[in-house]
Amino acid sequence: MNEDWYAVGQAIGERLDERGMTMTDLAGQAEISLTTVRELVHVLSTRRRNPRTLSRISKALGWPEDHLQKVLRGGEVSTPDSDSETLEAIRSELRSLRKRVEHLEQRLS
Repeated sequence: MNEDWYAVGQAIGERLDERGMTMTDLAGQAEISLTTVRELVHVLSTRRRNPRTLSRISKALGWPEDHLQKVLRGGEVSTPDSDSETLEAIRSELRSLRKRVEHLEQRLS
């Protein structure tokens, strides 16, 4: 099976730029290691990944869960085009931001 890890890295990098996010932001929101994000963005390793990793990254970037799996396999990708998908992406990001603020508040206390 052909896997296009370069397309995955490019898609993640472009989306980070679009959203004004850093790799550290993405790692935190996707709850994966920063090393994994770096490996994917810079295509430092093309080893097999747990499908949940790409799913978590897709969701953290506001895409459908299967977006990066489709990119990896060279398939047609979908983008959030309905109001409900867009709203869910916003809600997901808001939940993530709330968690980060709570964590910061705890550290400051």
